[in-house]
Amino acid sequence: MRTIPFAGTLRHHTSSNMPKDRTKEEETLSALLRDPATVREAFGDVIRLYSEPLYWTIRRMVGDHEDANDILQNTFMKAWSSLENFRGEAKLSTWLYKIAINESLSHLEREKRRTGISLDEPEAAAAANIAADSDMDGERLATLLRQAIATLPEKQRLVFNMKYFDDMKYEEMSEILGTSVGALKASYHLATKKIEQFFDNID
Repeated sequence: MRTIPFAGTLRHHTSSNMPKDRTKEEETLSALLRDPATVREAFGDVIRLYSEPLYWTIRRMVGDHEDANDILQNTFMKAWSSLENFRGEAKLSTWLYKIAINESLSHLEREKRRTGISLDEPEAAAAANIAADSDMDGERLATLLRQAIATLPEKQRLVFNMKYFDDMKYEEMSEILGTSVGALKASYHLATKKIEQFFDNID
């Protein structure tokens, strides 16, 4: 069985554009967000810093550019309206990703009800849309990998995207998804095996 051709070009639109260690920056922003005198300016910094990584997390879940933009806007609106609930106990990025992922899952659930397609079924239509999507990298391996990911069950697809593209630690993923580290590792392992099989079947 071949390994997945994880081309380096796939990472140029991900959180790798963000500083590796932003703990102090997050702590500073969290404090500013809790101060009425600085909250507006601080939230502008939040939008500036997190728009791109959150967009790509959402985009990889829902597939469509317009839907991803709408969900991103909803994410920031929900974050702004619920700032009083953010006390800095969780990392700022964890809190934002949780909102973005919940908004994305709500969108997918609405789409499931509208179309009658189960989220747990292989998403052949999503894979076809990816192949025709001119907004995303058109290199063949990159396109095939996105098609392979689109065939995964929803939970495995989400875990794979967060681990591979966003390079999240399992502990942070566990906080966001409310799933144990062991279960997340198992989901990621199954996802990689299925993607490897996808590439094996191309030949």
